[in-house]
Amino acid sequence: MSSIVHQLRLFFIALQFFTRLPVPRWIGFDLEWLCHASRYFPAVGIVVGAITSLVYLVAHLLWPQAVAVLISTVAGIWLTGAFHEDGFADTCDGLGGGLTRQRALEIMQDSRIGAYGAIGIGLMLAMKCVTLSSMPPHWVMGTLLLGHPLSRLAATVLIWRLDYVKAEGKAKPLAQRMSDREFLIAAMTVLLLMGGLCIFDVLPVRAVVAGVAATAIAMIWLALKFVRRLGGYTGDCLGAVQQVAEAAFYLAVLAVEG
Repeated sequence: MSSIVHQLRLFFIALQFFTRLPVPRWIGFDLEWLCHASRYFPAVGIVVGAITSLVYLVAHLLWPQAVAVLISTVAGIWLTGAFHEDGFADTCDGLGGGLTRQRALEIMQDSRIGAYGAIGIGLMLAMKCVTLSSMPPHWVMGTLLLGHPLSRLAATVLIWRLDYVKAEGKAKPLAQRMSDREFLIAAMTVLLLMGGLCIFDVLPVRAVVAGVAATAIAMIWLALKFVRRLGGYTGDCLGAVQQVAEAAFYLAVLAVEG
């Protein structure tokens, strides 16, 4: 029983860290728990995906699909406090404007947003909204439900395999190298959801396979870029991987439909 309680505590710690959702008071907090909460990063994605899917469903009863998708996107951004979008924008600024490793890290640490970040996040949000709006309506909910946890699993690969390159940072407690067992928990969370969506025909198997392949390609490409430019990853890099992987998943699903 104590083991189950501990796992629940780690999940709620991850939920509290990555979203605005309230958690039970009995959870408490310990920095050591946060160090091991990254195993539930994809599980938090399931919560976010479920809520954005529900918002889309309700909104689509009242308005056209494009409006419903936009409202769902706004709900997701509010729910996560634009945590990952902010990381993506900072990464665009750092890699776009920093010619050296040190300069790139300095730019990424600056709270101000630059031209690369503003343009990047604007295009990213537009890409996701247009892609989801172009899908068959009955695919959108399944795509949201799987896209959020899968893209977060892609981000956990960096924690699992790469080095954290900043001495301090908001994500540093989560940046302790994941054990293989912890990563397996994260991966199984997504695999079980993926299997359920395919079994119940929420999404076609071909769309899921294409989406997973696109997510993996996006993650590997960014990971190699981060290693070459920065020597590893930062918290902003995790947000960038999540955003790019999510968009890549949506694009692949839409390509299969087309």
